[in-house]
Amino acid sequence: MVSIVVPVYNAANYIADTIKMVCEQTYRDWELILVDDASTDNSVSVIEDIIKGQKKRIRLIRKRVNEGAAEARNTGIDASAGRFIAFLDADDVWKRDKLKKQVAFMEATGAAFSFHSYEFGDEAANPTGRIVHAPAELNFKKALSRTVIFTSTVMFDTHIIDMEIIHMPDVPSEDTATWWRILRSGYVAKGLDENLAIYRRPAGSLSSNKLAAIGRIWFLYRNIADLSVPQSLFYFGGWAIRATLRRL
Repeated sequence: MVSIVVPVYNAANYIADTIKMVCEQTYRDWELILVDDASTDNSVSVIEDIIKGQKKRIRLIRKRVNEGAAEARNTGIDASAGRFIAFLDADDVWKRDKLKKQVAFMEATGAAFSFHSYEFGDEAANPTGRIVHAPAELNFKKALSRTVIFTSTVMFDTHIIDMEIIHMPDVPSEDTATWWRILRSGYVAKGLDENLAIYRRPAGSLSSNKLAAIGRIWFLYRNIADLSVPQSLFYFGGWAIRATLRRL
């Protein structure tokens, strides 16, 4: 079974489509764990209306205090019962055969940690044609110069990987920090070069977040990867080039 963990915070505009999308997956052995992070909109009521009669397969966990996406995902991980754990953000889109193809890929390769290619979408999740291709493998050193792993493409096999190591720290870019920590411990991420997801990006968000992205990657180099300043500058150069090319 695949346990799908979705952090929810003020996602009322998207969450009904997200639940419907999971229900339409061609792979049927799944559970959906929705973790509401103290939303202030009507996300909870939308979810409760949809999942009546499906409570065993779709679960809503409500947090009393907003603690951020990392802690919401950790709550979902702790509540999971499946062999495989997949992450999905409430505003992202999966293709109908995403789970089927990724589970088959993991079983065929024996991967503990996998990810796949994805495409940028506009505010309405319409594909833009800009596809980020997953490399066949990604180790720790390669990962330092390319943030190619997108959270909604990640899947873990808990029969192989320690559950504790996939919990996310409460730091900027907690997802990338998690991938780096896992890779640094010796695991290799296997990439499926097939576009199975759409990363929703509203107009203008890329340019407005450039400085914040630079600050986050520098923090990761110095505090998560424990790199020296010269090492950080070296990997930052590769990251900046690849990040620019990925968005052209």
